Amino acid sequence: MAERSFTQEVQQLRLGSGEEFRGEGILAVTKALLQSGVSYVAGYQGAPISHLMDVLTDARDILGELGIRFEHSASEAAAAATLAASVNYPLRGAVTFKSTVGTNVASDALANLASGGVTGGALLIVGEDYGEGSSIMQERSHAFAMKSQVWLLDPRPNLPSIVRAVEQGFALSEASRTPVMLELRIRACHVHGSFTARDNVRPEFTLKDALEQPRRDTGRIALPPATYTHEQEKVRERWPAAVRFIEEHGLNEFFASDARDVGIVLQGGMYNAVVRALQLLGLCDPFGATQVPLYVLNVTYPLVDAQLLRFCAGKRAVLLVEEGQPDFIEQAVNAILRKAGVATRVHGKDVLPMAGEYTGGVVLQGVRGFLAQVAPELLPAPAAAAPMDAASARAIEQAVAQVHGRPPSFCTGCPERPIFTALKLVERELGSHHVSCDIGCHLFSILPPFEIGATTMGYGLGWAGASAFNTPETPRRALAVMGDGGFWHNGLTSGVGNAVFNKTDNVLLVVDNGYSAATGGQDLLSSQANNPIRSTQHPIERAVRGVGVDWVRTVGHTYSLDKMRGALREALTTRAQGPKVIVASSECMLNRQRRVRPLARQAIARGERVVRERFGVDPDTCTGDHSCIRLSGCPSLTIRPNPDPLRTDPVAAVIDSCVGCGLCGEAADAAVLCPSFYRASIVNNPGRWDRFKQRVRGAVIGWLQSRIERRLEGLAA
Repeated sequence: MAERSFTQEVQQLRLGSGEEFRGEGILAVTKALLQSGVSYVAGYQGAPISHLMDVLTDARDILGELGIRFEHSASEAAAAATLAASVNYPLRGAVTFKSTVGTNVASDALANLASGGVTGGALLIVGEDYGEGSSIMQERSHAFAMKSQVWLLDPRPNLPSIVRAVEQGFALSEASRTPVMLELRIRACHVHGSFTARDNVRPEFTLKDALEQPRRDTGRIALPPATYTHEQEKVRERWPAAVRFIEEHGLNEFFASDARDVGIVLQGGMYNAVVRALQLLGLCDPFGATQVPLYVLNVTYPLVDAQLLRFCAGKRAVLLVEEGQPDFIEQAVNAILRKAGVATRVHGKDVLPMAGEYTGGVVLQGVRGFLAQVAPELLPAPAAAAPMDAASARAIEQAVAQVHGRPPSFCTGCPERPIFTALKLVERELGSHHVSCDIGCHLFSILPPFEIGATTMGYGLGWAGASAFNTPETPRRALAVMGDGGFWHNGLTSGVGNAVFNKTDNVLLVVDNGYSAATGGQDLLSSQANNPIRSTQHPIERAVRGVGVDWVRTVGHTYSLDKMRGALREALTTRAQGPKVIVASSECMLNRQRRVRPLARQAIARGERVVRERFGVDPDTCTGDHSCIRLSGCPSLTIRPNPDPLRTDPVAAVIDSCVGCGLCGEAADAAVLCPSFYRASIVNNPGRWDRFKQRVRGAVIGWLQSRIERRLEGLAA
């Protein structure tokens, strides 16, 4: 169950020639694929292109009508390897995944694909997850394009440019027999706009044709001596062919190129930020009519020397807006200009940061700094600019004062939270252990209040990250944590298989929440849902036993702290040797709420009895110890002023976002905390028996309260 359904929006994918398509970037990419005659699409979900996989899933009927094969790949490597279909056949194929972590995983397949080259167009749509909103280490896709010699598109972030980049990306790939990478930042993925649609195209040469007329060319296989020929082809044939195509089809764009003797060279993805900066400086209108020459690199690799030299001719200086590091493009531009004897000075990382996301404010500061050095007469008077800066500063100060800082954490009711609560309780008994983490929601355990975990080496590599910690000199065991997404992606072989082969004595905790939750709630092999187009319900326990693990425990309800604590304690203390695996299973609460809430609303609307569980804290009983908060960190747990005037410590409180998972009560019981937690049942459309019980309870509680009040009156007298 994906976090969002595109069932209604995908109907726009049927629009024909001349009709207006309106929507967000991800939908535009899908429509462009259909207009380009794509034969097959594969991918692995991950920000910021997760929704592209969801759109393709919801559009499976349309894809089927066009004869397009689509599948969720087991990993980015599996997705990239799918493009092998375009090596020998004129089949257009596209794959998508998150970069750069996904590109790391896919790099072996990409290297082989790029070495032999392709016959049909091969397009890699990568989500460039770089910047302040990213969840990964900060690297760029550009390095992979350079390493493997695949061409890199970075289109202007508007729908017509994105659609054109997809369509021309296929054509560029075929013209140069080279895979093409299209990078989309998160703003490009979700930018809204419109473009004029074209008819969808059914491939002329189909997958059926390829299967019935198989072809092979050993010269396309990455095997010596062909690999030596491939390298020469890249330089002598494919690169020049790509440059010719880029020039002839105008993939890069010029704006007001002769207006001034200074200019800006920029990545296509930076276009909106640069234009906005120029607009704020009074040098551009809202529609892009700029007074400062712009050379927009919708293709950032390879660079076209002739275009760059033509743009820089007669210019004293240019600013290169290149987000991230290393400064690959800036170095290349300097080399091109100096070799050609062009004296144009190149500014870039001297006025813009070497690292970090180029937000609107960063680009504005860089453009202003560049113009202050080379063309100060173009800048507005300081007095005119100051009010804008002062207003921005005040707005930021006000926002900071109102936003409460807290570390990223698990969602309310997350079934992974009690796992780490149980581990904290076990640590009270057995002491701390080395914990090797993995990629996924469970990585939040490294932050307060749990502060568990020492390293993470990549998706599915949690147990491999603890491989060195095997020694007979101590009975203490290392613990590794891995999610079900990472388990099926890479962990079964790199983690479990590796541990079995090497007779490791450590412990693996597999967090099985039923979905690839961190990427939007897509189904997995072990998902319990009945998926009409995927094979699910394959237990993780059966998989690990299948590769040789004998000691396996499955906890089917992670909210039971006694069971979780018991399984962890047993795994860390048992005398049994060899790898030990605990599978902790409970459904992702976000997906559960997406599934259950609409059903509950419908039942309430029909007048049916619906009961919702909620928890609370009795402020008169709460001691203010707050161990409940330290052991769970649930966002629904907060503090409130103590109602007792003789006590100053604030008491715990449960706010309305509570989903009734019961962890707070379980923690209070398992940790032998205060008895202040209570469970309440909220009944919609109560029956006669419900109303009768409520009257009786109200009467008894009212009588008890009146006794207390009379006793307090006596004390006061």
